[in-house]
Amino acid sequence: MKEKFEMSDLGLLAYYLGIEVTQANGDISIKQSAYASKILKEAGMLDCNETLITMDPGARLTKITEGTMVDSTEYRSIIGCLRYLLHTRPDLSYSVGLLSRFMQEPKEQHMKAIRQVLRYVKGTKDYGITYKHNGGNKIHGFSDSSYGVNTQEGKGTTGIIFYYGESPISWSTQKQATVALSSCESEFIAATAAATEALWLKRLLSKLTHSQEEKITIQVDNKSAIELMKNPVFHGRSKHIDIKYHFIRECMQREDIQVEFISGEYQKADILTKPLPKIRFLTMRQLIGLKDLNSGACD
Repeated sequence: MKEKFEMSDLGLLAYYLGIEVTQANGDISIKQSAYASKILKEAGMLDCNETLITMDPGARLTKITEGTMVDSTEYRSIIGCLRYLLHTRPDLSYSVGLLSRFMQEPKEQHMKAIRQVLRYVKGTKDYGITYKHNGGNKIHGFSDSSYGVNTQEGKGTTGIIFYYGESPISWSTQKQATVALSSCESEFIAATAAATEALWLKRLLSKLTHSQEEKITIQVDNKSAIELMKNPVFHGRSKHIDIKYHFIRECMQREDIQVEFISGEYQKADILTKPLPKIRFLTMRQLIGLKDLNSGACD
């Protein structure tokens, strides 16, 4: 490229759009410490007390929550900043996703919940993700859902996280578009969303590496949902489910993906679907691959 354009080599990438990059021994680590500090400063919470979890497990936040209205411009500004922080922080995905639903008419209780997220951010500013040189080159994913948690419409929350080798590369928390009639159905809807993401990641990897597309494994912690995916017959239990969610069956028949059962104890997408108790939250944070990059050891 130097033969075609005037340019200079600035060495290894160290900082890009608020993301700090460290490259050593073939491993690449990313975090957003400086950006997190900037968010805290703009919110006036640089000297706040730290907390160990993003949201209390018993918290129930809905659009009909009573209380006084707060400044919606300030609320939206903080949410926007926190959403950009999600590029390196899957542990914030559920709480920020939930609080994003109240930007139209935020109440004092919603702002209080945001302040708890910021207090958590203060204590974990140096947390990030490490991509190891010898971490493996296969994509696998986890899908989970919460059934009727923190929603006045009765809709579940889908949590998806995909790994390249041992490190997370894609994650999301989304409110499901339709009301599920059971936890099995909610897990089925979540797994279908994971299947579409898996196909996209599989084709992207194939284009980047010029390798043959391989079958991607998605791990689900609901055996009834897995049986529903494998059964090609529309019976009484599933005929009411929107036809688009049966896309995952076709993917399994074509062997584009395979679905395996995993115990809920090791379901990495659990942290993306609901607020967890402290011990469970800290365990899942370590399990998904997030660690303190200053100390170099998992918390």
